[in-house]
Amino acid sequence: MTSEQPWLDRVRAAYDGALGDEAVLDVESTFGLATVEVPPGRWVESLGVARDVLGCAFFDWLTAVDELDEGFRLVCHVAGHRGGSVEHLAVRTLVPREAASLASAVPVYAGAGWHERETHEMFGVEFTADGEVLALDKLLLPDEFEGHPLRKEFVLASRVAKPWPGAKEPGESEHTPTSPSRRRTRPPGVPTPDEWGPRGLEDADE
Repeated sequence: MTSEQPWLDRVRAAYDGALGDEAVLDVESTFGLATVEVPPGRWVESLGVARDVLGCAFFDWLTAVDELDEGFRLVCHVAGHRGGSVEHLAVRTLVPREAASLASAVPVYAGAGWHERETHEMFGVEFTADGEVLALDKLLLPDEFEGHPLRKEFVLASRVAKPWPGAKEPGESEHTPTSPSRRRTRPPGVPTPDEWGPRGLEDADE
């Protein structure tokens, strides 16, 4: 593999050599972003391939996506600079919803520590080092806050307590002051004020 090869060919060759059939390469057309899906057990190794083999020394961000029953998809975006251009790579993995846990990326990208704290706080995903769960302090939420607000089963209080932004309800426009008014409706999926708060996963699909 040489630096003269097209970026996507280099990514494919690097992960075929390191993980073989365990890595799934998905090439997106937008901005030439390459996405590699890897098993959770090969997460740190896969990030090492990105840094050491592909030259992606720039860590951009790490976060999670709540896939409900499928679990949580962890995504790490890194990049490398070559020949006046930027080469982008997203490394992804899927962890089960129950006892969601993944090895920390900090040994490969030190900057991942902040992002792992945020992901732990917002999604409840645990991060480990040498098999031990890391004690991650809260980053953005107050100490007394309960739950993980970016999980799909969690209902944000502000969605209930504040009026829905955007277009006004029929009869409320300033251009039609004489139009009949009607009871303000709630957006789909938003409960009444006495129902908001952490809920069970089975309610998230409603």
